[in-house]
Amino acid sequence: MAELPRSSKYRATPNAPLDDGERNRLVERLNAAYEAGEVSADEYPRLLDTLFGATTLGEVAGVVEVLPGASTHDVPAIVEAGPGRPGELSEARAPSGAMVAKVAAGGVVALVLLLVILFAILL
Repeated sequence: MAELPRSSKYRATPNAPLDDGERNRLVERLNAAYEAGEVSADEYPRLLDTLFGATTLGEVAGVVEVLPGASTHDVPAIVEAGPGRPGELSEARAPSGAMVAKVAAGGVVALVLLLVILFAILL
C-alpha cells in the first residue's frame, strides 16, 4: 500500500466534501483494479462500502492508496503509431512535395525582400 503524498487532495483537504463525480470515478477505478486482479475478492466489498459510506475526501484516502495510479496523460500519437520498440531509431522520411514547395516559396520571398532592401539602400 503506497502512502499518498501530502499534496494529494485526499490528504491536503481531508474535510472537503466527496462529490458524486469523484465517488463514481473512484468506483470505476476500484472496479477496474478488481477486474485486473489488483484488488482481492476479500478487500473489494470493504473498499466499496468505504466509498459509498464516505462523505469527505479524507475518508476515501485509504481506498485511493490501495488503487493503482490513475493515468494522467495519453500516449502521444506519434509514439502510439510508431512501428519500432521504445528507444529504437526509425528510418528518416523523405520530405513531402508540399513541404518542399513551402520551403522553396519561403526562399523566393526572402530573396525578393533582400533585393528590395538592397535596391532601397542603393537609391
